[in-house]
Amino acid sequence: MKSVLKFLAIIVVSSSIVGAGIASAADYKIDPAHSFIQFKTKHLGYSWLIGRFNDFEGSFTYDPTAGADVQKINVTINTNSVDTNWADREKHLRGGDFLEVDKHPVATFVSTGYSGDGNVGVMAGDLTLHGVTKPIEITVERIGEGPDPWGGYRAGFTGKIMLTRSDFGITYDLGPTSTVLEMDLFVEGIRQ
Repeated sequence: MKSVLKFLAIIVVSSSIVGAGIASAADYKIDPAHSFIQFKTKHLGYSWLIGRFNDFEGSFTYDPTAGADVQKINVTINTNSVDTNWADREKHLRGGDFLEVDKHPVATFVSTGYSGDGNVGVMAGDLTLHGVTKPIEITVERIGEGPDPWGGYRAGFTGKIMLTRSDFGITYDLGPTSTVLEMDLFVEGIRQ
């Protein structure tokens, strides 16, 4: 009888350890009020053009203790929400020379893999922009996580990527130093 009880105790303890590992992976909804997708590119090589997308949504799965197979993200961006603090420039960016928002109203990123740990790493995935899908890699760093004042739990990350505009069929000439778009991502999610 003692051996049976001991065996059952081992099963219960083992199950709780495995369950705890699984339970720490959580799904988060991106909080658009505390997340930002910003970009900058050189303008004719003389200055920086800086902007952002104001309207986007998405979700991610994160586990600070798990391996690369758990970390995932999915983001959809309303390309019409491009904002550079200048209405005429935004009209140009939305038109045929750049985003063609009438034809391509959204851009998406869907992760396909992650290498790193719960703090820093590289998120690989497919970016669809201007109707073109390309694999990209985003360097990612965890900013922090914990309870919020409203009874929820949040996690925040920053990411950085350099994109060559012509890879996505955007070839309008802004000068030879303006072919690359630098993107800074700041994502805060609320655990669901």
